[in-house]
Amino acid sequence: QVQLVESGGGLVQAGGSLRLSCVVSGRAISSSPLGWFRQAPGKEREFVAFSWSTGTALYADSVQGRFTISRDNAKNTVYLQMNSLKPEDTAVYYCTEDRRYWGQGTQVTISS
Repeated sequence: QVQLVESGGGLVQAGGSLRLSCVVSGRAISSSPLGWFRQAPGKEREFVAFSWSTGTALYADSVQGRFTISRDNAKNTVYLQMNSLKPEDTAVYYCTEDRRYWGQGTQVTISS
């Protein structure tokens, strides 16, 4: 059974940085599309970033240039480095394996 566990969320001031981690178990990630989504209170879950095994990455316009998705296949882990954080980045962040399996989410709160 595939399981994803996120960590690294927290409370930071605007302009700060956080790095989220997502450990995947039950499947080697080397050939898996992996991504991050987020859901703010009262809003629908939205796409943040996606990474393919080819090295291609895709970002939402709202995070382009500030967020970086990366993976460590040896650790079966995908990361989301978030810089220049804004209050509107406040949300629960979820990692996903090919949008079939999802983690439980980690809360990110940015204070102004």
